[in-house]
Amino acid sequence: MSVPVVSVVGWANSGKTTFLEKLIAELKSRGYNVGIIKHHHDNVELDRPGKDTYRHAQAGADAVIIASPQKIGVVRKTSDEWPLEKLVELLTDMDIVITEGYKRAATAKLEIYRQGVSPGPAADDKHLLAVISDGDLNRDVPVYNWNDARGVADLLETKLLRC
Repeated sequence: MSVPVVSVVGWANSGKTTFLEKLIAELKSRGYNVGIIKHHHDNVELDRPGKDTYRHAQAGADAVIIASPQKIGVVRKTSDEWPLEKLVELLTDMDIVITEGYKRAATAKLEIYRQGVSPGPAADDKHLLAVISDGDLNRDVPVYNWNDARGVADLLETKLLRC
């Protein structure tokens, strides 16, 4: 993967999406193009009943693309989960790709650890860059405050974006 990829991991309801909103805004304010890949364990519907693209998919189309001057969207049936590397290939024009999930992927990791929510570490591997937490932790990597998206963006610039 030529685009730098970092996975934001953590237990369910730990606040991954909430922190990502802050981090994306910070990276965008610095001029970066940010792509996101959200991992989901269940079947996910991206369109609503009654819409043309939904009707096309329901009629049997294997892939549906909706395109406008401002956005494109792709809904494609698969027989198995695509590997992360294949998904990243769809975002090669980004400066960084951030995943929400993919704990087991061989990517750099940011772990969200929330007091009273996280029963223990979610990522215990050699790829862990940092932990983002709402409490004091003793870990072998830097620990950032839950509200420090700026500090985490600085770390990503140092480790992944300006290599």
